[in-house]
Amino acid sequence: MAEKDPAHLSPQEAHELLRENPRALLIDIRSSMEFLFVGHPVGAVHIPWMDEPDWTLNPRFVPEVRKLLLGSVGSESAPETGTPVILICRSGKRSLDAGRLLIREGIPNVYHIGEGFEGELDEKHHRSSLGGWRFHGLPWEQC
Repeated sequence: MAEKDPAHLSPQEAHELLRENPRALLIDIRSSMEFLFVGHPVGAVHIPWMDEPDWTLNPRFVPEVRKLLLGSVGSESAPETGTPVILICRSGKRSLDAGRLLIREGIPNVYHIGEGFEGELDEKHHRSSLGGWRFHGLPWEQC
C-alpha cells in the first residue's frame, strides 16, 4: 500500500490558510538552531523532527503534535480531524517525511510547505534566493 503524502502548499497558500483559519497550526520542524538563528515564520510552533546533538528522529514528535491538537480551541469536530496542521522545514523534504508519519499515525488534515522556509540552493549554493517563506516576503522573525 502506497504511503499517503500530506497536501502540498506554496508559502503563499499556507499563509492564506493560516489567515483564513485561526485554528490552523503552523509547526516548524527544523532543528532548534535553525529555528532560533535562521529565523522562523511569525506564529510558528517549534517541534523539531530531528535535533542536535544526535540528529535522530524526535520520538516525541507525534505526541507533541497531538498535544497541540488537543489544545486547539473552537473545533466543532474532533481536534485531529478539524484542525489543519501545516509543517515547514528548510526546503520541504523533512516536512514531507514528517507529514507522512502524522498521516500514518491517524492525523488526516496535514499539509506541508513544499518550498520550506529557505527554499532550494541556487547556483551559488545560497538559499532564500529561489523560493521559500522568507523569499516571498511573508512574516518571519529571528531570535
